[in-house]
Amino acid sequence: MVNQSKPIVAIFGGSFDPPHKGHQQIVEKAIENLDIDKLLMVPAYLNPFKTSSLASASKRLEWCRTLFSNTPKVSVEDYEIVQGKSTTTSQTVKHFNMTYTVKYLIIGADNLSGLSQWHAFDTLNAQVTWVIVTREGYDLVVDGLREWKLLTLNTPVSSTTIRQEQDVRHVDTKIEKSVKKTLKETHK
Repeated sequence: MVNQSKPIVAIFGGSFDPPHKGHQQIVEKAIENLDIDKLLMVPAYLNPFKTSSLASASKRLEWCRTLFSNTPKVSVEDYEIVQGKSTTTSQTVKHFNMTYTVKYLIIGADNLSGLSQWHAFDTLNAQVTWVIVTREGYDLVVDGLREWKLLTLNTPVSSTTIRQEQDVRHVDTKIEKSVKKTLKETHK
């Protein structure tokens, strides 16, 4: 019997509410810099630390698929959305470890301050290498992380700013009209 190893992946989860050019650059840099067979982009049904989102889960999944479905080595996964509820990262990693070897978790530097509060943080920390994406205004506090890598990104954009300012200049033209429509519908 031949021992075939499972493909090595990075998981990039998030609300992607909406996905923007910064997310696209993160995906591009991760594929260039990480030794992976595939990057799994996993839109959340609902972030465990949030109570709502601008766009529906299905709309955010659609946006991600529009942006990334033709990107080599990227797979947009609906696992968390199909759950129909907030899903912890540890559950998602456990699920994908059945098919893949989840080596990396990609997170923004803005997540570092609350990382130790994540469900099963110690288990995650023992299993993965954290890939930290720099964000302006957020310090790199990596105390307690077993292993980590840095992805330097100098794109001053966030989904929160896009929602608050209804400014879509950092949204790819492939989804710009749909994002504008969603922003208008929710800000009536």
